[in-house]
Amino acid sequence: MTKANKKLRLLIADDHELVRHGIRGLLHAHHGWTVVGEARDGEEAVQMVQDLQPDLAILDISMPKLDGLEATRRILSVAPATRVLILTMHESDLMVRRVLEAGAKGCVLKSDLAETLITAVRDIARGGQCLTPKVSEIVLRGFLHAESQDKFTEEDRVRPTPRELEIIRLLAQGNSSKEIASSLRIATRTVEAHRAQIMHKLDLHSTAAVVRYAVRHKIVEA
Repeated sequence: MTKANKKLRLLIADDHELVRHGIRGLLHAHHGWTVVGEARDGEEAVQMVQDLQPDLAILDISMPKLDGLEATRRILSVAPATRVLILTMHESDLMVRRVLEAGAKGCVLKSDLAETLITAVRDIARGGQCLTPKVSEIVLRGFLHAESQDKFTEEDRVRPTPRELEIIRLLAQGNSSKEIASSLRIATRTVEAHRAQIMHKLDLHSTAAVVRYAVRHKIVEA
């Protein structure tokens, strides 16, 4: 984003003066970076970005008048070359997704600001994106939770009924449709209908596959 001999121009937006002061101190300690403006709310941040055209705007996600997400969208509209880094205290994978969907290039938790801000700014300044290790962990945890919920839903959807379990057990034990019909006192064609439904429902394509399914799910012993 910037050449080696050009200062990185930064803008800070947070409604708390002490927070802005702390961020400014961290950034000024880095050679070649300069803070060109400080905004106290989202609307002021958008206007200052439009006027100053900084390389990077560091925005708090919770600000008066305009939150960080909407401010990000407007900044990218009026100053497409300005990149945005969001600061948040919310440890939520949904919030991180909303930050990235708004167009920000990274997200830093305020709880580990001192340890991660410089790295985040540097990565974004070089043209990349940055999710700090803690933010990445939050996203991964949310993904794994969603995946496990989806898996549960799918397994629950294809769970065999008690009657289907009976037929799977008898098929796995080597019984023919006629023998199963006799054992369960139902018509042979009813067994065939159940068998077809089971194989479609569980995505099984042979009797051997039914046997493997029965063993894997402990419907019968190996």
